[in-house]
Amino acid sequence: MSFFKKLKSKMFKSSSKLEEGLDAIVEDGGAEEAVDMVPEAPVEAAPAPTPVEPTRPPAPAPVPPAAKAEPAPEPAKTEAPKPEAPKPESAGLLGRLMGGERKTVVRRELDDEMLESLEELLISTDMGVDTALRVTANMAEGRYGKRLSTEEIKRLLADEITRIMEPVAKPMPLYAKRPQVVLVVGVNGSGKTTTIGKLASQFKAAGKSVVIAAGDTFRAAAVEQLQVWGERAGVPVLTAPEGSDPASLAFDALKKAQQDGADLLMIDTAGRLQNRADLMEELAKIVRVIRKVDDTAPHNTLLVLDATTGQNALSQVETFQKLADVSGLVMTKLDGTARGGVLVALADKFGLPIHAIGVGEQIDDLAPFDPEDYARALTGLDA
Repeated sequence: MSFFKKLKSKMFKSSSKLEEGLDAIVEDGGAEEAVDMVPEAPVEAAPAPTPVEPTRPPAPAPVPPAAKAEPAPEPAKTEAPKPEAPKPESAGLLGRLMGGERKTVVRRELDDEMLESLEELLISTDMGVDTALRVTANMAEGRYGKRLSTEEIKRLLADEITRIMEPVAKPMPLYAKRPQVVLVVGVNGSGKTTTIGKLASQFKAAGKSVVIAAGDTFRAAAVEQLQVWGERAGVPVLTAPEGSDPASLAFDALKKAQQDGADLLMIDTAGRLQNRADLMEELAKIVRVIRKVDDTAPHNTLLVLDATTGQNALSQVETFQKLADVSGLVMTKLDGTARGGVLVALADKFGLPIHAIGVGEQIDDLAPFDPEDYARALTGLDA
């Protein structure tokens, strides 16, 4: 629950965009309705209608003098001893009996125009056209023509997002195979290096022996960053001179991990753009070389995606999936974007496991993906 609170507070850009959009949609063409707010405790305490009967004598009192309006004060005297009596005009009959008050709620009929507005709102969060159409169609099933409030729509939306994402919410699998080779790929600036450091630290804390290979040999800052994480977690980081062949380092790192009996070898790779054929070929070379040592490696290929890239994340998955046989996703920087819906589109289109999401720079800002928490945070719902 603590991570949900953090997730909700840090995904305010996405949730605010959705919430403001839903409010505008409902208010445009909606109408206010008075609703009796009945406290939940008395309702839950009553196991059957029978205990409620003793509270009803005041209501029948006006029946005998039905032709006259003057006797109306009589019931008021009967209810006078009750603490709820001072506010009979602010609540309906049920509200007076149960001690509740009235609240005004704006509701709008769910029709074609409203559905179209909902689709446009979801598309604006980078949920994608196909996914947005599917979500709204499922939300409308059995509810077309009914009047809905913003809160009710948010709950329906959260339920539908959860339904789409539950099948892909899976932690990274751990195998008996030692060492288990985890290749981490992604474009420049997606957060690969930080993600590797956090995962390595978490695995080490869980009792696993971990080795990191700093395969981004072209960027000294990436190597230094991994070394900092390695020192913090007590995990060895294998490096090579700047500009060295990353495939050669990966080969040596796998040999070393085998000798040391490590549980996990995590290989960082240089950030590469999916439209750079030369860089993509370099990644393919790393895979070919480590398979000379272990023909089953890599056992996991994690694609790290930056949430702020929006729909571009879809093309990244397509490209890396063809080249590196991606086995799972990690989404970072959800705290810095109003495009959080892209994760729903990824789940809907590719069905790849989503292992973790990141909402900051601290080690506990990367956590296993929970579809229900994510859906509630995205739509702005409370726990």
